[in-house]
This record gives sequence, C-alpha cells and structure tokens, in this order.
Amino acid sequence: THSNTHFIIRLLVALIQAHQPTEKEPPTQASKETNTQYNTRQDNTMVKVLGIAIVRTGNDIPDAIPITMATDLSSFGFFQRPTVKEMLTFLTKTFSKRTEPGQRQSITHEGYVVHCYVRSDGLAGTVTTDLEYPARVAFVLLGQLLDEFTQEKGDSWKAATLPESVPFPPINEYLEKYQDPSAADKVTKIQKDLDETTQILHKTIDSVLERGTKLDSLVERSNDLSAQSKMFYKQAKKTNSCCVIS
Repeated sequence: THSNTHFIIRLLVALIQAHQPTEKEPPTQASKETNTQYNTRQDNTMVKVLGIAIVRTGNDIPDAIPITMATDLSSFGFFQRPTVKEMLTFLTKTFSKRTEPGQRQSITHEGYVVHCYVRSDGLAGTVTTDLEYPARVAFVLLGQLLDEFTQEKGDSWKAATLPESVPFPPINEYLEKYQDPSAADKVTKIQKDLDETTQILHKTIDSVLERGTKLDSLVERSNDLSAQSKMFYKQAKKTNSCCVIS
C-alpha cells in the first residue's frame, strides 16, 4: 500500500532540484549585497541549515505558533522562496505540536531533518537541516538560542498570539554561525553532556503523525500554505513527476 505521508519533505527536495526561474530578483542594493554573500557560500559550501524557529506551544492554544523565524533559502530560486518558507512554517508547527515537553526529536526523510526541542515551559525551537548536519550541534544551537531568548524576553512570549510577532535579531546570527557545524565545534565540545545524558529520538513523518492522520488533510486544512502551494502539492502528487511516493 502506498503512503502519502512522506510527500512534504520530498516536495522540498523537488523544489531544490527544480530549474532556477528566468526572472531576476529586483536589483536593489540590499539584494546585490545579499546575493554576493550567498553566491560566495554556494561556491564553497552547501547551505546546511534552511531555517530556525522559536515556537510557542501549550495546551492553552489550539496550534503551535512560530513567534520568530530565520531562513536561508539562497539555494532556491527567488520566486520559489515563498513556497519553501510556507512549507518550513507548516513543518515547524506540525512537529512542534507533536513533540512532548522536555523531548528532543529529529524527524527525517529524503534529504532533510527537522530537529525539534520543546522545553518544559512550552517554549520550543526547530532547526531544519540536511541529512549530514549533526543532531548534537542542532540541539546545542536550540538550547543556547532558547536560553538567550528568554533572558531577553522573559515570559512575554507566553502572550504572543501571532506568527513572527516577537522580534529577536540574534536568531539571524545563529543561522549564519551554525551553517558550518565545524565552526561551532568549540561550543559543542563544551556541551558533551548533551550527548551523554540527553536522549534524541530519531523519527520519520509516519511515526510522528497520529494514527489515521493523513498528510493530505493536514495540508488541505493548513492556513500556512497558500492556494498556490497546495496546488503544487496536488499536481506533483497526482503526476508523481518530482517525487516517488513510497
């Protein structure tokens, strides 16, 4: 029996493999500087961290809320980036909601891993990386990021009700610093206890979704995905042109 629950990560893979669009990004000075930075990175090392999010979770809210996010979508075409950003938001909310307080889990399939950590107070974080990125480094990143966030914001995040409504500029520094996990080696060596005392659960999408839950219905009901993204999902699945569903 074929299952469709692997599709969403395969969609991200397909987007990366898609041809770059012919349209050019508006040549503003900011975009020129950004593109120079990205091109240098693409010439030397593949982007390993696609996105980081800080998320409010809890039984008092119906769904997880990504209150601040940072993404590096330079490996995608300019006009593909909004769709990819929507997919990252969708995955962040889906997996944060399904991670128990105090739990760390890495959900992996077909080229990507979403590392998710939910603290006992309900503050959560996710890091979306490639398969080669060390889980230990991802969770060190999340632990430090969430600690710094609460030091600055206190408990004010508990009142946040809208996505990306809590500005936190340091998240962009984390995104840049941790692109190369070896560059953060000094930090990770200090955090050896994470390896020794913390259990990281490695799961697939199948094992995270509740029994009987279909990804199709989650996508259809999602407010994080535009009509265009949902149409792309349906067309790609129907034609199976970009993904082999297993």
